[in-house]
Amino acid sequence: MKLPKVGWVKLCQHRPLPENSIIKTVTISKTPSGKYYISMLVEYENQILPVIPKTFLGLDFAMHSLYVASDEDEAKYPDFLRKAEKRLAKAQRKLSQKQKESHNREKQRLRVAILHEKVANQRRDFLHKKARYLADRYDVIGIEDISVKAMAKRKKGGKFSFGKSVADNGWNMFTNMLEYKLAWQGKKLIKIDKWYPSSQLCHVCGYQNHETKDLSVREWDCPKCGSHHNRDKNAAINIREEARRISA
Repeated sequence: MKLPKVGWVKLCQHRPLPENSIIKTVTISKTPSGKYYISMLVEYENQILPVIPKTFLGLDFAMHSLYVASDEDEAKYPDFLRKAEKRLAKAQRKLSQKQKESHNREKQRLRVAILHEKVANQRRDFLHKKARYLADRYDVIGIEDISVKAMAKRKKGGKFSFGKSVADNGWNMFTNMLEYKLAWQGKKLIKIDKWYPSSQLCHVCGYQNHETKDLSVREWDCPKCGSHHNRDKNAAINIREEARRISA
């Protein structure tokens, strides 16, 4: 690629540009680890026909496994950040001990940046693969429109502080990937209102159990029909059915 004031620069191209596309802007960025990336914004015509929905899936946000799905296994998120915590803490301690503006401090800063970058790359790769798998299999996917930022905050009394878990699993990044991967195929991501009582409703008979507002209740029996429910699986099924109703 030929850059102004720099000239020709070798690059490793991620994927070919679409046919008959016009390059609009080129952005060059540098990561803390010293790597350079070129992002190209292109314009091209691409007619996507909407798909008549036949297959539906509901996803319930899960703190440690990313999601619980109505018709799939759990995502089983590998907790990349938590696995790297000891190495990161050790590297950060060494960095804090180095003299400011010294050559050794810069070398250690680079080591810390590479560790953080590895965790971010592992997370992004995992989320891309999960989003692609689901987008290829289902026509409509329903999720709860939750505020991850609010969940990350510590509540009064120290209860339900999910900051590190929320930061690690990258739910917002995952839903953004899922949305555009579905849109590319004429499919839909439907966000269910956060006040929809997905965890309280029995998916068999529709009875609403207000006792499940307590997050510590992980399993419950429906007082009306006697069905036994796993909290997250039941919520995912209710989200799927609500997405089916909205898309009708």
